[in-house]
Amino acid sequence: MVGSKMAASIRERQTVALKRMLNFNVPHVKNSPGEPVWKVLIYDRFGQDIISPLLSVKELRDMGITLHLLLHSDRDPIRDVPAVYFVMPTEENIDRLCQDLRNQLYESYYLNFISAISRSKLEDIANAALAANAVTQVAKKLDKKLRENLRDARNSLFTGDPLGTGQFSFQRPLLVLVDRNIDLATPLHHTWTYQALVHDVLDFHLNRVNLEESTGVENSPTGARPKRKNKKSYDLTPVDKFWQKHKGSPFPEVAESVQQELESYRAQEDEVKRLKSIMGLEGEDEGAISMLSDNTAKLTSAVSRDSGRQNEAVSYLLHKRSAGTI
Repeated sequence: MVGSKMAASIRERQTVALKRMLNFNVPHVKNSPGEPVWKVLIYDRFGQDIISPLLSVKELRDMGITLHLLLHSDRDPIRDVPAVYFVMPTEENIDRLCQDLRNQLYESYYLNFISAISRSKLEDIANAALAANAVTQVAKKLDKKLRENLRDARNSLFTGDPLGTGQFSFQRPLLVLVDRNIDLATPLHHTWTYQALVHDVLDFHLNRVNLEESTGVENSPTGARPKRKNKKSYDLTPVDKFWQKHKGSPFPEVAESVQQELESYRAQEDEVKRLKSIMGLEGEDEGAISMLSDNTAKLTSAVSRDSGRQNEAVSYLLHKRSAGTI
């Protein structure tokens, strides 16, 4: 329970920090009056992997992000819109950023680096801004203060390969030292909870799961070919009520719950169809009119409930498919 709260707290802090960055490094106030400032978000692959699990496209749009583009993609000038950059301070990225300054792609530039940037690279950016006469377009002073821990000798382990297997890598090697008397088999078994199994067994990355779907059997002169399999992606976000409720539940309980939810939805769908059929009654006597009025009220209520559960039905089908794959 403590670990879950801590993880939620870290996620919330990361989200708040990103929203502050997207709001030109000013604290974001929810439901604030007035329209947001429209802007463009420019990121590299590292920045994309950080933002995508935390902020949806709708949330980015609510923050005023009209476009979100990769730094090294072909981008057209939008000279009346500010741009927020969120990139690693690599040599290649700095060169492309300087090129953007020279080409005067945007109205102003808000530069945010994922890790500490060296003074020499800051000077490269400043020189590019001077050469392009774009000094007035730089909206915020770059943070020149280096992190103290980068000067620590203990971090020299990563100086040889800073972007490969070093401190900025998402896949670091792991060395485990254990007592030979410890039973190693048990820790290597899959945890019997839904979220852990999805992470371990399925193609799950950045809160998105990819499932294979069969498209049918192909007939050929030599006989039926194997079914084609296409991959379909689903986002497992806090909006998914079933995921939020059952991600920590034992897997057998999840399989049972998703079946119950689907049966409940189908029963409600059948009720809507039945009421629609009854609405086809014809007759002008008082009994028919009274029955029609009662059924209209019931149908309105049922359709209202049904429309609210359509997204949930899609979620239930997703979880049924993922449970079957596991």
